[in-house]
Amino acid sequence: MRWAIIDTSVYIGHWERGDFAEALDDVRRGYVVRHSAVVLSELRRGARTRDAQKLVSKLFRSADTVWTPTADDWWQAGHVVLTVADRQRWDTAKRRSFQNDALIALTARRHGATVVTADRDDFTLLAEVTGVRVLVG
Repeated sequence: MRWAIIDTSVYIGHWERGDFAEALDDVRRGYVVRHSAVVLSELRRGARTRDAQKLVSKLFRSADTVWTPTADDWWQAGHVVLTVADRQRWDTAKRRSFQNDALIALTARRHGATVVTADRDDFTLLAEVTGVRVLVG
């Protein structure tokens, strides 16, 4: 059985612009989709309109299984962010946002899942450092 986590960038692109419809159909046919607590939190944080809040709430309620980062994932994320951000010379704000991506990647890796994302740049770096499988939509 193949597992996947759909990243925040894909949900937003799909909901706001109608992007990734075919790619999402392919993912649903080829993978068992599990939800990331980090992705759900990011979506809720950004849901500023009533319609967006309803959409995110519906996704949360429909999530049969939500994968959460463990203490070890958090510990490893600190190292991943430090390593990648120092090499890329990122500022503090970019390091903070990248930490969520690192948590998503490490959670996926622990479960042997693929991350489905539209964020090619960050997740390509994460794939190189963590070995997580990434599918760019």
